Amino acid sequence: MLALFFANIILGLSIALPVGTITVEMTKQGLKNGFMHGWVVGLGGMTIDIALILLLYFGLASVLSIPMIQTSLWLIGAIFLLYIGYESVKNGGNDISLKGEKPTKSLKSSYFNGLLVAISPGNLVFWISIFGPILVNSFDATNTISFLVIGAGILVGILIHDIGLMTLISGTRKVLNPTYIKWASVLAGLVLIGFSVYFFYEFYNSVI
Repeated sequence: MLALFFANIILGLSIALPVGTITVEMTKQGLKNGFMHGWVVGLGGMTIDIALILLLYFGLASVLSIPMIQTSLWLIGAIFLLYIGYESVKNGGNDISLKGEKPTKSLKSSYFNGLLVAISPGNLVFWISIFGPILVNSFDATNTISFLVIGAGILVGILIHDIGLMTLISGTRKVLNPTYIKWASVLAGLVLIGFSVYFFYEFYNSVI
């Protein structure tokens, strides 16, 4: 079981490494407001990950695989990402707290940003397609230990990635001035808008 746990920590870490919407938002908040705000964005994303693991555990993943549901998720995800990206570009120079200053943005707000970014079809479909078979194959109604070990290992791997990323970002933040942080926030917003355009494209393809 210990070997299974560590193997899935590596799996979770490797899955979290590619740059996605959550990573972009974490980086933006980490640069503007420090380690805790960036990490809390990651915790918001992990909340959705945990919810999806529970859905898979109870056999509800098939509901999210229904074409009509996926079409709705593409649209909802596109709108969320467009809104967050627009706000990031619009307020790129706002809410920047330098070293020693108290952040003006609340941790609760950063957490909900993570939730919104994580509720995207890319994230949901990813969990269903990649982790669905792994977790379902490990599920045994008479012995749920393997399932829980795999799920816990994946989440710990993601958590290690988030802490490592925010440690790096918070160190970088100390040597950047507000202008660089502002443009980093604007760039992050444009990347999120780019993701939203892709989601709108997928929504369009799913309805024609």
